[in-house]
Amino acid sequence: MDDRSRSSSPEISPLDFGEDLAPLPVYKAAATTALDFSGLLDEPLKLHEDLSSGCGGQLWPAGMVLAKHMLHYHRDKLQTSRVLELGAGGGIVGLTIAKGCRIDQPLYITDMVDMEPLMQHNIALNELGDRVRGRILNWGEPFSQEIIDFKPDTILAADCVYFEPAFPLLLRTLKDLLTLTPTATVFFCFKKRRRADMQFLKSARRAFGVAELEDEGRPAFTREGLFLYAITAK
Repeated sequence: MDDRSRSSSPEISPLDFGEDLAPLPVYKAAATTALDFSGLLDEPLKLHEDLSSGCGGQLWPAGMVLAKHMLHYHRDKLQTSRVLELGAGGGIVGLTIAKGCRIDQPLYITDMVDMEPLMQHNIALNELGDRVRGRILNWGEPFSQEIIDFKPDTILAADCVYFEPAFPLLLRTLKDLLTLTPTATVFFCFKKRRRADMQFLKSARRAFGVAELEDEGRPAFTREGLFLYAITAK
């Protein structure tokens, strides 16, 4: 998710940044898209995009990269995993995994309260209500008892680097998740749009183990300013 407002952060507009630092994104009208990730999904994922509650309702590039990476490299490794997606927006990464991977545990997609209706809509659209749970999780705030009891060990975060004042909140949530489950891995993908975005990465490297993930698509997505990492506790 990117360039969006959050209830726990000040309101943000793409116009807050000069075009020399962040080219203005193209916003879409509400629509439903079918995605099969170049045949990696037998049945396409249906993803409804709706910007009425914020820019998190749109499909962003890092979500596509991370979803495809998980299908390609982790399809058969998640059966016993406890998966949670942060800043899910419409739920692209978590829902893709739910459709394309065998998972014994429920899968959680989370975001702010304004995104909850869209998450629930996309869960229902794909008939995944028995496998996926949409929940509110505001960065920097204590976890619900449900999340604490779940103890996620596979965390997904795509396009969560979007607004510099929110960096400490996101870092706090990552720290809390890795404290809750010290063996967890965060699969983290973001698109660099502003110079400040790399400050988040510097802070993450100081706090956590950060390793670039191997991916055959890296030459292509790197040219687009996309980065793909695994984040773990030190």
